Amino acid sequence: MAFLDDNYLIGNKTGRALFGRIAALPVVDPHNHADLREIAENRCYRDAWQLFAATDHYVWEMMRKRGVPEKLITGKAANRDKFCALGRIFPELVGNPVYEWIHLDLRRYFGIGETLSGKSAETIYDAVNEKLASDEYRPQALLEKRLNVEVMCSTDDAADTLEHHDRINRAVGRVIVRPTWRPDRAMKILSAPWRAGMARLEKRFGVELKTLKSLISVLKISHDFFAEHGCRASDHGLMTLPDVRADYKQANRIFRRAMNEEAVSEAEAEIFMGYVLGEIAEFNAESDWVTQLHLGAVRDVRASLFDALGPDVGGDISDHALDLRPNLVHFLNRFDGRLKTVLYALDPGHYPTLATLSRAFGSKVALGSAWWLCDTPVGMHRQLEYISSVDTLSNFAGMVSDSRKLLSYGSRFEMFRRVLCDVLGNLVERGQAPLECVETLCEKIAYSGVKKFWNL
Repeated sequence: MAFLDDNYLIGNKTGRALFGRIAALPVVDPHNHADLREIAENRCYRDAWQLFAATDHYVWEMMRKRGVPEKLITGKAANRDKFCALGRIFPELVGNPVYEWIHLDLRRYFGIGETLSGKSAETIYDAVNEKLASDEYRPQALLEKRLNVEVMCSTDDAADTLEHHDRINRAVGRVIVRPTWRPDRAMKILSAPWRAGMARLEKRFGVELKTLKSLISVLKISHDFFAEHGCRASDHGLMTLPDVRADYKQANRIFRRAMNEEAVSEAEAEIFMGYVLGEIAEFNAESDWVTQLHLGAVRDVRASLFDALGPDVGGDISDHALDLRPNLVHFLNRFDGRLKTVLYALDPGHYPTLATLSRAFGSKVALGSAWWLCDTPVGMHRQLEYISSVDTLSNFAGMVSDSRKLLSYGSRFEMFRRVLCDVLGNLVERGQAPLECVETLCEKIAYSGVKKFWNL
């Protein structure tokens, strides 16, 4: 077997045949962090660094791990120098999915078979840049023609106006990008941007937020606006889920104190967040939206990195000791049978809890794809096998890129589909399933079942 050849990640004959059936299926991505302004403006990418690494904190973390100075990662060094620095340490990343993702991108979309290293970095940088200067490598052309994206769902703040979505869809001539409603800034009352988020909502909708009732009303207006623009889901990034049985009067007092810039305790914040989340989920149930719960991320543990660069630059970790069960049970019971819910875990140690909860609460509760630190060949393989044995793969919510980088729609989805085919091929070759059932299941997980569950 050669590097990234036709057998890549698929160790059985049946799996390779399955991949041949699904490899060309369009990409349906229900969750990502795409830069919609970049896609709407549709300008040529400046260079290979912008395309491959400028927004990818997976790459940044690997470079830091191998001792590359920050000026050559997020600093003011020239992009050519940054790319060459990446090339110098790249052979040392073998085994990490970053090594495979970038090489998949180079091979599949630029026809560059040479491996990235200190010796090849400048040559590859120039070869990529030459192609990026052509119209066929502009963002919209990449999405439609090279990455084969049928539809993608971005992640958007409740105060966003969504004009970039409209521009992209008009330019492409169909709905290729849909918004996803993410009201985290309105919920996370202890976060530094919360008060500014309230001011942004007031300005966006021309109201003064004096009571929690007024906030809920504004969020409903925002929810309706997103629905008019084709939204199909909300998304919530939470370390643990708050208790949705919270009392309005208590939550309102906490809200008013926070608006007056008075101190709020962690226990009080949980009451406020629980009430707001419950109201949001009611909106979703009425609209038949999917509620995505991304659980278990402990943010910004490396103080020096956060102090220098802020959030979303690396330094987030998982914690297997978080107890996700109690408040998830309250949430799922409140919305039992009337709310589509997708559960994502950052730590695979939480899969037994989430998978058995999904099993217990029926078809409207699904496991999301192996998230973030788990979206590796090892992580995806283990998750799919576990879901198959405890829950049902037929109810799996499908792959998401969860990425800020456009090329991820190609490399990450190919990686997932290959792992999927290896897992399903093994079921056939071990005598656990008939081929005809597996063929149907494979297509469903890769494409049609995802479209149906997310109403895309």
